[in-house]
Amino acid sequence: MNEDILKYLQDILDAISFIQNQFQGKKVYNEFHKNELLKAAVERKISIIGEALGKALKIDPNLEITNKQKIVSMRNRIIHSYDAVDDIMLWEVVINHLPVLKNEVQQLLIKN
Repeated sequence: MNEDILKYLQDILDAISFIQNQFQGKKVYNEFHKNELLKAAVERKISIIGEALGKALKIDPNLEITNKQKIVSMRNRIIHSYDAVDDIMLWEVVINHLPVLKNEVQQLLIKN
């Protein structure tokens, strides 16, 4: 696998790990909803994930990542349409989608 792709995958994994570390003990939506600093950090890290994946996909469009276009689209929504992003959407990404992405990225890194 291309060295640049490996770097982007590591960036994705680092961003996911940061988010998951921030959520230790905060598995209650209301705690997340009230924490502006945490929400801003999550938005930033999801933006990094989407940007890194977008760059990796330019090198290898066949990268085996589920919902890869949705991930890039989420980054674009955060960056360009911030008012179309709500707390529930972010919460669902963190709780439901990041664990899947983390597993897929780890598998890709293990293969290389």
